[in-house]
Amino acid sequence: MLTIIIFVLILSVLVVAHEFGHFITARKSGMRVYEFGLGFPPRAFGFYKDTQTGKWIFVKGKGKSSLKETVGGEGAQEEFPNTIYSVNWLPLGGFVKIKGENGEAPNDPDSFGSQKAWKRFIVIVAGVTMNVLLAGVLLCVGYMIGIPGDITGGVDDKAIVKNEMVLVQQVSEGSPAKEAGVKFGDQVLSINGESILSAEQFLNYVRTNPELEMKLVVKRENEQKEFMMSPVLLEHEEDGIPRLGLMMSDAAIVSYPWYIALYKGFLSAIYGFIAVYGMFIIVIKNLIMGQGLIYEVSGPVGIASMVGDSARMGINYLISTAAMLSITLAVINIVPFPALDGGRAVFIIVEKIIRRPVPIKYEQLAHTAGFVLLMVLVVVVTVKDVLNIFK
Repeated sequence: MLTIIIFVLILSVLVVAHEFGHFITARKSGMRVYEFGLGFPPRAFGFYKDTQTGKWIFVKGKGKSSLKETVGGEGAQEEFPNTIYSVNWLPLGGFVKIKGENGEAPNDPDSFGSQKAWKRFIVIVAGVTMNVLLAGVLLCVGYMIGIPGDITGGVDDKAIVKNEMVLVQQVSEGSPAKEAGVKFGDQVLSINGESILSAEQFLNYVRTNPELEMKLVVKRENEQKEFMMSPVLLEHEEDGIPRLGLMMSDAAIVSYPWYIALYKGFLSAIYGFIAVYGMFIIVIKNLIMGQGLIYEVSGPVGIASMVGDSARMGINYLISTAAMLSITLAVINIVPFPALDGGRAVFIIVEKIIRRPVPIKYEQLAHTAGFVLLMVLVVVVTVKDVLNIFK
């Protein structure tokens, strides 16, 4: 239950930050925003500011305050002339409803569709920008108190390094390590009785002993676990070297003086965004080429489990995980796929290239098809996560 509560809180913060980016840029661009909601409908209650009296009006979750009437349905403008800030019953993020975002009222000056292309583009990408900024803030705080970091390439002389360790960074699908039960975040202690002090030492041992069955000892949540496995040739590797299917990293708890942490956090968020985007492109390319997944993909259940593991390891691990989830949310949304922010941005770019808007019915059809495909993917990944839990 604690894992679920923490997961819902973190997800809500990430999504609300994303939607706030859309909200504030839409308002500053002269677009009308019908509703800014915390959670998803049905609505519990809300408030809006009366334009004539300046007083805040309480809105119940029933009657004329139904979602349909407050997000652009018939009579919405007359009933609620200002933005409603609502709290909704499904605590899984939030939403923003902007006038004209689906092509309605294209001639109204306060409609999304009537604005210049550059304004619409800014509103679209503002959510992604907010998630990267949120990750930067989290990492700034993390670097002040100390968070787990990759020190494989070394650290600068201003860093304060504690508790050095070798961690599992990725577990390849279909690999011996995956079949044995090794997980992301496991701390590698030894292999065949040899203490592991660096990722390079681990990789060299496996490469020079490809014929051996290997006993891997790891530390997971203050508990030691042992796994038996043997190196094999993985399908997605073409160099003929047997592997266990583990991507390792040298890690430690890294902190900085507060004045350095303030900018290190934002730099790490930007570098993290670039790195995750690159990994995402590799995943998409391999799926298109029919090579399958070489990285483990998790849905809501798997992510909730990871958040719970991080919370049990300490606040610094939880901050690091929340920052990475914020970056991942930004990357997924900016991918040029229909129904995502990146897909909507592509239609704006195409509009500028062909010098006329794409017919709204075709754009809506693309976004609907994209949404259906995304929901199917979420269901498939969630089922996989649930099956893994029962395993």
